[in-house]
Amino acid sequence: MTYRPESVGLSAERLQRLDRFLEKKYLEPGRLPCAVTLIQRRGQIAHFSALGLMDCERGRPVSGDAIFRIYSMTKPLTSVALMMLVEEGRIGLDDPVHDYIPQWRNLGVYESGTIGSFRTRRPKAPMRIIDLLRHTSGLTYGFQQRTSVDAAYRELGLGEMNRSATLEDMVETLAQTPLEFSPGEAWNYSMSTDVLGYLISKISGEPFDDFLRNRILDPLRMTDTNFYVSAAKADRLAACYTATPEGGMKLQDDPQTSPYLREPTLASGGGGLTSTATDYLRFCRMLLNGGVLDGVRILSPKTIELMTVNHLPGGAELPDLSVSMFNEAAYAGVGFGLGFAVTLNPARTLLPGTAGDYSWGGLASTSFWIDPREELIVIFMTQLMPSSIYPLRRELRTLVYSAFES
Repeated sequence: MTYRPESVGLSAERLQRLDRFLEKKYLEPGRLPCAVTLIQRRGQIAHFSALGLMDCERGRPVSGDAIFRIYSMTKPLTSVALMMLVEEGRIGLDDPVHDYIPQWRNLGVYESGTIGSFRTRRPKAPMRIIDLLRHTSGLTYGFQQRTSVDAAYRELGLGEMNRSATLEDMVETLAQTPLEFSPGEAWNYSMSTDVLGYLISKISGEPFDDFLRNRILDPLRMTDTNFYVSAAKADRLAACYTATPEGGMKLQDDPQTSPYLREPTLASGGGGLTSTATDYLRFCRMLLNGGVLDGVRILSPKTIELMTVNHLPGGAELPDLSVSMFNEAAYAGVGFGLGFAVTLNPARTLLPGTAGDYSWGGLASTSFWIDPREELIVIFMTQLMPSSIYPLRRELRTLVYSAFES
């Protein structure tokens, strides 16, 4: 297909420069296996490129319909699903979480000890639904390896891609594990969005994955987005790699034997989905269009507005409130909404962009952002862990905005 970026105010030559940059810096030296970049502006796809190999071991070139593990790019979909229930009056952002998970009523904040001998104190405030959406809940991820609570998560298997556990198992185990801090006092990247998946299931009365399929994925015709890859689509699943200390890659998940080829018992709302660039574009288009796509309304425009403004206590920026060792958007000038990082001040990010653009990414270096003022959507897909190893997201922002002509 031929794209005409000039018709939407972008330079074709400079967009090609983006591809050359990815090839020279990342693909040819073997730092990344592949790069799929999709850019839409003013309602038209201006650039769509697929570079490199989706399976280096078998020499298979990546295709535009390749299926990727999007990890935490699952979180915005789960957050949208929860906000659908908010719109229906079935749950409120100010509601205490223990109203829906009674066994969490007495969750304490960690003071000392280890599993079986934790010493805790009462939190200063109850955990609310909004704390789960904005990651101020006091929950954590074990991989952060920062505190004794992180260590307890690792020992208990919390947050791992355990595809034989259930959401109910997760909630029961979290009930026995202290919080890192009193809800609302700090920002910590965590299992909060997985808990939202449990709440969606409990409130709706149907399994979380069914709710997501029936209420978002099918209505938006996101036919290649799921918690596993069916046998009919298995040949489109990309291999996933981890970075090596020498600057290369090693295979982390072989697409021919991947656990993503089997349906999980735990549908992780925080990181379980697989998807394609074009499928994720449909989700982003719905957001940019104020909650509607092709006549199908998912959310109201006012709800989208609410989700994409900064909700951090006191209007703080992420670096000021974060205690996390890991963050998919660790920039000054950035806040956090209800499922997305939100640019507050582009001058403080030292990046081109627009106040009010919003974004997130995934552990295997996938990312997206939406700039409503510029009517811009950018989606980037690859499969390299961890996402923090290279400054890809900063570089992509610079290269995309440098292609603007109007």
